[in-house]
Formats: sequence, C-alpha cells, structure tokens
Amino acid sequence: MDQASPRAAAPANRSLITALVMLATIMQVLDTTIANVALPYMQGGLAAAQDQIAWVLTSYIVAAAIMTPMTGWLVARFGRKRIFLCSVAGFTLASLLCGAAGSLAEIVLFRILQGVFGAALVPLSQAVLLDINPPEKHGSAMAVWGTGIMAAPILGPTLGGWLTQNYDWRWVFYINLPLGVIAFLGILAFVPETEIERRPRFDLFGFAFLSLAIGAFQMLLDRGEQKDWFGSSEIVIEAAIAALGLWIFVFHTLTTERPFLNTALLKDRNFVGGNVFMFITSAIMYASLALLPPLLTMLDYPIVTTGLLQVPRGLTMMAAIMLVGKLTGRVDFRILLAAGLAATGASLWMMTGFSPEMDMRPVIVSGLVQGLGLGLLYGPINVAALATLPQRLLTEGTAVYSLVRNIGGSVGISVAETLLARNIQIAHASLAQDVTPYNQALQHHAGLLPMTSDSGLAALDRLVNFQASMISYLDDFKFMMIVCLLALPLLLLMRAARRPAGNPAIAMD
Repeated sequence: MDQASPRAAAPANRSLITALVMLATIMQVLDTTIANVALPYMQGGLAAAQDQIAWVLTSYIVAAAIMTPMTGWLVARFGRKRIFLCSVAGFTLASLLCGAAGSLAEIVLFRILQGVFGAALVPLSQAVLLDINPPEKHGSAMAVWGTGIMAAPILGPTLGGWLTQNYDWRWVFYINLPLGVIAFLGILAFVPETEIERRPRFDLFGFAFLSLAIGAFQMLLDRGEQKDWFGSSEIVIEAAIAALGLWIFVFHTLTTERPFLNTALLKDRNFVGGNVFMFITSAIMYASLALLPPLLTMLDYPIVTTGLLQVPRGLTMMAAIMLVGKLTGRVDFRILLAAGLAATGASLWMMTGFSPEMDMRPVIVSGLVQGLGLGLLYGPINVAALATLPQRLLTEGTAVYSLVRNIGGSVGISVAETLLARNIQIAHASLAQDVTPYNQALQHHAGLLPMTSDSGLAALDRLVNFQASMISYLDDFKFMMIVCLLALPLLLLMRAARRPAGNPAIAMD
C-alpha cells in the first residue's frame, strides 16, 4: 500500500490544480445530500414504495464506503492521475445514467456505480493538495479543501430543492455533467502523475472482510430505524455479519505480514486522535443536517426557504476554515479544536430554545455560530491527523480519514433519527396522560375544538403529536450538545509536535 513520492507540480499551476481537484471533490460530496430532497419526487416518478426509494441513498453510501479503503492500493498500482481520471469519468457517466434511469432497479444500480467511482475523489484531492504545496502552505491548502468538503453537503439540499422545484429531479444528477467534463480535462492537462509500484501486494482476504464489515454496518445504520433495530431479524443478521467481518479483519491485520491496512497508521497518535475528532465532527454536522430541514418543514417553512436557512451556517463555516488556514502553525491546534467544540456546543444549546412561535432569527443565529464552530474544528483536524504521517502513508491515510468521516456521518444520522423516533413516543405518552376531561388548562386552550366530535379529537391528537415532535427535536439537540462537551477531554489524545524529516505536512508547534 505504500506509495512513492509524486513529481513536484509546477508552482504556477498550483491554483489551477487546486480549483480542478476541488471541483471533482465538491461534485462527489454534493451527491451525498443533493438527492435527499428529491426522494419524494423520485418515488412518484419511479413508482417506488417508501422503503424502496431509500435504496437510492443507501446504495451510494455503501458502495462508496466499501471502495474508499481501496484508494491507496489503486494509486500504488496504477498511479494517482490515472485513478483520478478514471474516477471522475466513471462518476460523471454514472450521473448521466442516474438521470436517465427509468426504473428503481436502474437508478439503484447506477447509484452503486456512482459510489464505486466517486469513493476515491475525496482522498485523492486531499493527497494532491498536500503534495503540490510546500509544508508552510498546507494549512491554507487544507482550508480550501475543508471549505469544499464541509460546505457542499450543507448547500446540497438547497441546490437539490431548487433544481427539483424548478426543473425535474433528474437534474440533481445532470448537474454533474459539465462539472465532471471540466474536471476531467483539467486534471488530464495539469495534475502530475505519481510513480507506479509495479507489483504492490494486494491483501484480498483483508479487503474482503473489511468490505463485508463496512457494508453490513452501513446497511444496519441505514435500515435500523425503519426496521425497529434489533427487533428485526434483518438488523440482527447485519450486526452479526459486521461484527464477524470486523473481528476477522482485525485478527488478520495483526497477524499477516503485509495487511490491507498498514498498521503504521495506528501508531501515529495524532492520526488516531484526528480521526476520533473527525468522527465526532461529522456525526454532529450530518445529524444537524438531517434534523433541521424536517423540523423547519414541520414549522411550515417552504422547501426553498428551508434550504436557504442552511446558507448562513455554510458561510461562517467557510470563513472559519479559511481563518484557521492562516492560523495553523501559529496557534496551537488544540486551542482551535477547543474553541470549535465550545462554539458548536453553544449553537446546539441555542437550538434547544427553538419553539413553534419563533421567527427565522434563532435559526440563522444558531446556524452562524454552528458554522463557526464546525469550521474551527474541521481545519485543525485535517492538518493534525495527517501532519505527522510519512509521505509513503499519505494516500492511504487520507483514504482511512475519508472513510471515518463518512461512517461518522452515517452514525450521527442514525443515532439522531433513532433518538427522535423514540423520544416522540415517550413524549407523546407523557403528554397524553394529561389529556383528560378533568384537565381545566387543556379545556381552556382547546376550547375552540369540538371535543365531542371525531374531527375535534383528531385535531387534538395532531396537536399532541406536534408538541411531542417539538420536544424530541430539542432533546436531540441537547444530546449533541452533551457529546460536544464530553469530547473536550479527548484533546489530551493529541500532541503538539513538529513534523519529522521527510513528512510533507505542515509543522505544528
């Protein structure tokens, strides 16, 4: 899995190469969320059931998760530029096929192809930016990279909602075509190739069981809430397969001479600590993205307005990431991480004060603060996780880092939605206890409802459901705030150290 050093890119081309690789990356990351708001329209157009249409999202996530760890070996065997070009071309073609799909089976198959070809785009872009920039520029390079990675999933629902409402759901895939063509031609012309290791050993056994564990775990996360988690035999089987696959993979990795995952990565404390923080950051960000749109829809905000209310978070996030790029190397990254956790926790505390009577201001203000916090977290994590890795481990390290980011997002969404569903049931039962003919306060507030009729009772039930849902959303935000606070002691896992000789990453004081 080790990789030789790439040839240095001409300094005059750095800005152009940065723009090209980020274009490919944004295209891939955007597709993780842009299709979410179009699902109801796809369901009608493809005549699919509610549980079936979810495979449009699940198939993409599972395929990308399985293929991401392959990036290091593919680059060592065929060269970074070749794999980059193949990934961009395959992803663009798969996007065209998704837009033209005429059935559920077709779009699921083409989404799998999207995931397979798109898996390498994020780690490859990160590795390219680190290689074409000198160490003193790595903070700024990772700031640019982080801006695209963090802003794209936030802006995805806005763009997806606008395209679906004004054109057709198929345009959430067709939008990739011009981006893919431009990125392909630019990478072909300007991105340097790496040296090829002619016969890198491929650990098929390790890859097979890692893929089995990742695939089963992603299926468990994506279908758990729908299937009532471990009350379903399907989820129990998926959990057993994931656990068995992971156990065999770990045992094999620790006992074989050249495992699929280079164990040298796990000896770097900053790499391990950075991945832990990335897991937490992704979980909070994606959970917030999953919770806020349905909450605002429940509060009768139009779909386009709901998307636009995500923009302030993206703007402050990008500003914070760019600021961190300039501060990296001058300010201890652990201070920045602590500030990011504090700001993110503060934003979630603000969100626990949401109410049905509020206007847009609390949503905008909390979004601004959360964007600041996530931006302060994401930039230092990028640099800290990769700063002390030797260059021969860089591509493989970025692949593992991207995998952890994706799994963190999946876990965050699943946990948030599970807590939401269960808390709604608990809150509904608690509120329903007070719905009695003897509750004078209820009689006063519900006086306009015809309590003796079926329509009046149905209206009262909707009111109780609404209040139970509101309470549950606030409880979810409170839970995420607690996670932020509990993550603070994990800063002790990180160490401040300058890069060793031969390491391309930025020095840390």
